[in-house]
Amino acid sequence: MHSILKMHHRKLPLLPLFFAMMFACTNNHITPEKAIDTGDKLLRVPFVSSLNSSEKDFFLYLPSGYGDDSTRKWPVLMFLHGDGERGDSKKELGFVLKHGPLYEAWVQKKPLPFIIISPQLPVFGRDTLGLNYLVNRDPDDFPDRLEQGTPSRAQESVMDFPMGGFNNPTLEELKIPERGWEMVEEDLMTIIRMVLTDYNADHKRFYLTGLSYGGFGTWHMISRYPELFAAASPVVGWGHPDQMEPIATRNLPLWIFSGGRDQVVQKRFFIPGINRLEALGHTNLRYTIHDDMGHDVWKRVYAGDDLYNWLLKHQLQD
Repeated sequence: MHSILKMHHRKLPLLPLFFAMMFACTNNHITPEKAIDTGDKLLRVPFVSSLNSSEKDFFLYLPSGYGDDSTRKWPVLMFLHGDGERGDSKKELGFVLKHGPLYEAWVQKKPLPFIIISPQLPVFGRDTLGLNYLVNRDPDDFPDRLEQGTPSRAQESVMDFPMGGFNNPTLEELKIPERGWEMVEEDLMTIIRMVLTDYNADHKRFYLTGLSYGGFGTWHMISRYPELFAAASPVVGWGHPDQMEPIATRNLPLWIFSGGRDQVVQKRFFIPGINRLEALGHTNLRYTIHDDMGHDVWKRVYAGDDLYNWLLKHQLQD
């Protein structure tokens, strides 16, 4: 495992060795249930967390048609949720269904052609900070998949102040939120190894996206393991300039999103990292600002088709 965690310092030509090492370190955790029809499926897959050796679950979405052809390899999309969907990865795992690609595929029945990995970040004491969206949530509000049709979507936030321009921050102002996905990096790697070995997963088309706290987590993971991902999309989460060198060296395809009226993760904080990427020679980058929107840009991004189509244009080379 130690050698795997150091792989972010290596170059792309060693990619086959990277996956060989990952697979060699993987135990036979699970034997996937063979699909007997063409319908999509949502599984709860157990794993043992490195935090305290306890059993936890993550959601795994299998798209329609998975299992029809045992030789077919499917693209994989890992999604990292935001601050409000944290939980114990057991009875609170349903909060993960509230937003993102899994909500679209399972609850809204959007025909996404990905295996979707959706783990849950522990609370790490943030429920003691008086955050209403963590303290006053109810498991009865877990999104439901309806037998017929789909539920109404949550409305985008209505912003009551005008759009503004950039006021770029100093490096001293840039501080990545604490107690985030970087604390479960080893668990994420355990989950990744399980899915890439135990399911019909195409490791050349492995993608990462996340919103808000998950956007910050996306930057962390691609800076640590740039060789692993074919493309990535941080949504309303910015990257620190210090994270950019391994991403630029790999020229990892990126599509970054922010909201022009976002007062939680302001668009001005995205600029130093993007400028650093370009200064390092990174050329495969899109940055889209939805100037009319607040923090919930993800509702528009994940409900549309553009991001998924863009991801599927990219794959790792041998």
